[in-house]
Amino acid sequence: MSDSLVVCEVDPELKEKLRKFRFRKETDNAAIIMKVDKDRQMVVLEEELQVVTCCLLSYVYFWPQNISPEELKLELPERQPRFVVYSYKYVHEDGRVSYPLCFIFSSPVGCKPEQQMMYAGSKNRLVQTAELTKVFEIRTTDDLTEAWLQEKLSFFR
Repeated sequence: MSDSLVVCEVDPELKEKLRKFRFRKETDNAAIIMKVDKDRQMVVLEEELQVVTCCLLSYVYFWPQNISPEELKLELPERQPRFVVYSYKYVHEDGRVSYPLCFIFSSPVGCKPEQQMMYAGSKNRLVQTAELTKVFEIRTTDDLTEAWLQEKLSFFR
């Protein structure tokens, strides 16, 4: 039943941002953090964490964020749910390197039941919109570590 429940739609601007993020060429770790806008009943962009480019007097400066899982968890609220699409540089046991896109649903214990329902009811639509297959859930932001993510990704070959 929860597969067909849709509480919130995905903001069209966010859909375009996710499409561009999916096909990005950079190899640094980057993330898109999304939240539910309760008033509009829509999933919207909260923050984008990736390479920052600045042009000044015909020079281009790059401030790479290359955000680690530990840095990403600092961006997530401890008592409110959030959705994250995370591009992560993953080094396999055999030395191969891949850049999986991971969907992480942060649903902390202790957040308001109304919030939990809105996020849970919006998750499947967002995963379908982003066309992601590596979907993970954390119940506390402390769970989001390099070791946790590598363990989850080790099931995908």
